[in-house]
Amino acid sequence: MTLSLALVALISAFGSSFQYGYNVSVINSPAPYMQDFYNRTYLGRSGVPMSSSFQTLLWSLTVSMFPLGGLFGSLMVWPLVNNCGRKGTLLINNLFSIAAAILMGTSELAKTFEVIILSRVIMGIFAGLASNVVPMFLGEMSPKNLRGAIGVVPQLFITIGILSAQILGLSRILGNAEGWPVLLGLTGIPSLIQLLTLPFFPESPRYLLIQKGNEEQARRALQRLRGWEDVDDEIQEMYQEDRSEKEEGQFSVLSLCTFRGLRWQLISIIVMMMGQQLSGVNGVFYYADRIFESAGVDSGSIQYVTVSIGAINVVMTLLAVFIVESLGRRILLLAGFVLCSASCALLTLALNLQNTVSWMSYLSIACVIVYIIGHAIGPSPIPAVMITEMFLQSSRPAAFMVGGSVHWLSNFTVGLVFLYMEAGLGPYSFLIFCAICLATLTYIFIVVPETKNKTFMEINRIMAKRNKVEIQEIKQELQDSYPTGKQEETKALSSSEM
Repeated sequence: MTLSLALVALISAFGSSFQYGYNVSVINSPAPYMQDFYNRTYLGRSGVPMSSSFQTLLWSLTVSMFPLGGLFGSLMVWPLVNNCGRKGTLLINNLFSIAAAILMGTSELAKTFEVIILSRVIMGIFAGLASNVVPMFLGEMSPKNLRGAIGVVPQLFITIGILSAQILGLSRILGNAEGWPVLLGLTGIPSLIQLLTLPFFPESPRYLLIQKGNEEQARRALQRLRGWEDVDDEIQEMYQEDRSEKEEGQFSVLSLCTFRGLRWQLISIIVMMMGQQLSGVNGVFYYADRIFESAGVDSGSIQYVTVSIGAINVVMTLLAVFIVESLGRRILLLAGFVLCSASCALLTLALNLQNTVSWMSYLSIACVIVYIIGHAIGPSPIPAVMITEMFLQSSRPAAFMVGGSVHWLSNFTVGLVFLYMEAGLGPYSFLIFCAICLATLTYIFIVVPETKNKTFMEINRIMAKRNKVEIQEIKQELQDSYPTGKQEETKALSSSEM
């Protein structure tokens, strides 16, 4: 790996992915102080205290606006990355984060809680774009032997962001009545760093050559990223993909959903993204505090235990960076979902028996840790890598738009439904998560291929067999949708390949 490639991966992930993780957990610790601010502000305006139901509504909006904004951000991926490029989209996206950071950081001085709710929507848009564009950007810049490892880096920085928010949110640091505006406002710093440094690094070579038609810039970008002059093999592979792109044209979401040649790729990313979010990770974190409390952990020390869980998440995702190229994507996905499903099943048993069997509370703790390890090595980082690898340049932006929308819709659904599930089913909620993990595991085992160390075109050929469509048939299907003149041009291109 060259210094240029390492730096662009770190700057992209720190400036974008880190903030996604940071804003997932940043409001957890200071929640009581923020709710008190809401009440004091309302009292100062109206002269009467805020009702508990209205306060609950406002706080629910504060929490839920982030994933809703993430959905809006995902819907912006396709037009932005096609018109502004991958790097350009990341630079524009920083403006959302900086604006939201200023609004949240000054909300207490301005005596307005409405801007916090608005800022959560804006940060959600930022996160929705970042969670899709960064994996796409890094996946297109990476050589095939490092694509998996570099593709996991964004998820690594998401976990580092979560851990950073947990540490800074400790009551002794910024998780208190005086520090929470600073805690919220710090999110603008990574964006500012990215805004000042990312322009000095190249755009995605595949975007430059295939979508902009600029071989010279693409070649210079590749030479800088690879650290050597001879990049002809990669340029030729891009031209091979470019010929396919000219036949296909740019896919919209509608054409992606109706195109026979990408049917199983599309189903696969939907299943993996739904499995990632509906597998119970939010439920495990929700239950974690009471699980540790039931095991005898002092209530004042639980926040430190939460930090330790965040640290385990970081360490295991870091491990995934180093093993994804040796073990492969498929093995990590399967192993991860096996651990998650087994943990959910055992956790259901342990939570039901912990009041009658004393050591069951320790089994609950073990289940939480094993679940986090399983999710961190596979279900969390790998699906975004697979979206990059299973689609070509023309369909990749639309695929990320679909995958990102499923991700955020599932996230929003879990946040909306889980409390009702927990109230109605209690610990048996985890049996539902266990079933989802097993269903996702079965699908991946049957359908999803291994993609490590393969070019995008090689993966495309593997999936063409899964779709039971020969490459020549795909070309004919596409040619039929073009005017006669375009068909002749396509035939000439096909002949030149033979």
